Amino acid sequence: MATFALDPAHSSVDFTVRHMVFSRVRGSFQKFSVNLEVDDATNLPIAVSATIDATSIDTNVADRDAHLKSPDFLDAEKFPAIEFLSTKISGSPDAYTVDGTLTIHGVTRPISLKATVDGRGKDPWGNDRIAYSATAKINRKDFGLTWNQALETGGVLVGEELEIALTIQAVNAKQPAVA
Repeated sequence: MATFALDPAHSSVDFTVRHMVFSRVRGSFQKFSVNLEVDDATNLPIAVSATIDATSIDTNVADRDAHLKSPDFLDAEKFPAIEFLSTKISGSPDAYTVDGTLTIHGVTRPISLKATVDGRGKDPWGNDRIAYSATAKINRKDFGLTWNQALETGGVLVGEELEIALTIQAVNAKQPAVA
């Protein structure tokens, strides 16, 4: 077993949500941490914990980001952290599931991420690195994020379903991350 820590320069937490029924808005979080316990034989995670800084949401539109941080959505001043803790990991490196709990806006719900081990190796400086990809879909209303606005043409301004995509690269915690 090895302990790995996030390399934030080579990782991302992204999301997509429907806007006005027919288009999509993409965003990401710029500040987050992930800790992994990894089975050296399979490279599968044994345990995963993650914390996302809710105030670091970024959709490339300052006014929208401010609205998403407001009490209408994340209420980031009151709930500054989004947290994930794994409870069960099953499958093979090519396709595994990470079950766990996700806490957003003070509400904790079960979630399943579909994931893959993307690879493991030494970087040019000799650091042991590992990479993962994971996706999930959640209903934002399940976490108390219920704000919306009806459209004249029917439908609503913001979709309920969020698609989450994680790209994680981590370095063996016994080694310092370089470049």
